[in-house]
Amino acid sequence: MKNRLVYTLFVAVLMSVALLPLSAARAEEHTTNTPDTYELLNLFGDVLERIRADYVEAPSDKELIETAIEGMLSSLDPHSSYMNADSFRDMQVQTRGEFGGLGIEVTMENGLVKVVSPIDDTPAFRAGLKPGDYITHLDGEAVLGLTLNDAVDRMRGKVGEDISLTIRRIDEEAFDVTITRAVIKIESVRSRLEGDFGYLRITSFSQQADKGITKAMSKLVAEKGDDLKGIILDLRNNPGGLLDQAIAVSDAFMDKGEIVSTRSRNAADTQRFNARPGDLTNGLPIVVLINGGSASASEIVAGALQDHGRAIILGTQSFGKGSVQTIIPLGKHGAMRLTTARYYTPSGTSIQGTGITPDILVEQARVESLEPTSRRREADLRGALENDNGSETEGSDAADAESTDNDIPEDYQLNRAIDLLQGIALFSEMTGRTGG
Repeated sequence: MKNRLVYTLFVAVLMSVALLPLSAARAEEHTTNTPDTYELLNLFGDVLERIRADYVEAPSDKELIETAIEGMLSSLDPHSSYMNADSFRDMQVQTRGEFGGLGIEVTMENGLVKVVSPIDDTPAFRAGLKPGDYITHLDGEAVLGLTLNDAVDRMRGKVGEDISLTIRRIDEEAFDVTITRAVIKIESVRSRLEGDFGYLRITSFSQQADKGITKAMSKLVAEKGDDLKGIILDLRNNPGGLLDQAIAVSDAFMDKGEIVSTRSRNAADTQRFNARPGDLTNGLPIVVLINGGSASASEIVAGALQDHGRAIILGTQSFGKGSVQTIIPLGKHGAMRLTTARYYTPSGTSIQGTGITPDILVEQARVESLEPTSRRREADLRGALENDNGSETEGSDAADAESTDNDIPEDYQLNRAIDLLQGIALFSEMTGRTGG
């Protein structure tokens, strides 16, 4: 009886620690417990005591308690979880943009680890992992029965060590892939010129994202100046990250208006985030690329720019993660990640489970020319009239014959985005000339 009382009190203290960050009003709300609550806490104490006394091997109290907490949180939704002290430190390092592992963002679905997206230029990306892949085994051991944190911990390890992942992909046989762990250094933003257009790719919304966008835009403007005619913002396979970074990146391309709102159980906790004056692009047309690997913070940016008509969204349906997680430190014991709110786009739409629908649906594809390379033309006919503009007509077939699939950009979606911006630029020039 004494042990039971001790462990019941321990559970009560643990719950009190978890609730410390709550406001006084909300804490008061949670102090009203039904008799069933106390009975269930006694049940927990009974089970814990019986395990300690009778399990075939002496268990660790620490592991039992942490596993119970993890089970309680993970049963709520796929994104709530418990992080012990080591996992919490790893998470803090990751949000700073540098961590050890495979370079893959994952979630848990139906007991399996599901790939949200591999991070660019990481071991997972180079190994060919794709959004939507399921990881069924780690080094031959089934994932089923593991928590998400357990699975992530096993995928991490010493730099240079290999791990074998069994991958199940839709419409394909399961296969194994061996990946060598490495130090993952994330360059949040990359940029380059695509003709007269700036290309910005955000790989994740770490603490570096906002500064990276500002630096990249300054570089593009310095290189192209007034000849810069549009921006392509690539958020494909971007698993998300920090909410404040999503807001800052959205703000960089908006001059006014709401970016996102978050709503929890209590109406008083609703928050709205608005853009401040100033647009880094000075109103240039923007095309945003998304796909099934664009999640969370990526969807906040795409949704804000879409709802305000600030950008055209091109690609495929995004992932559909419309919830907000709060990290609540638990002293020396680590922290808990708890889903505390849903976020809504400026139009008041929740994308939870549905995602962002692109304005222009473009599946990724490989383009092949169907035009015969040896087709006869007017200039090939005997006695054909010459062009009185003095243009050359010879050698057209030779030029056609030299054209190969290698001349066609591999990234079909990016190519369509460039086409779209070219059309917008051409239309603007035409209306400018006609005074429209």
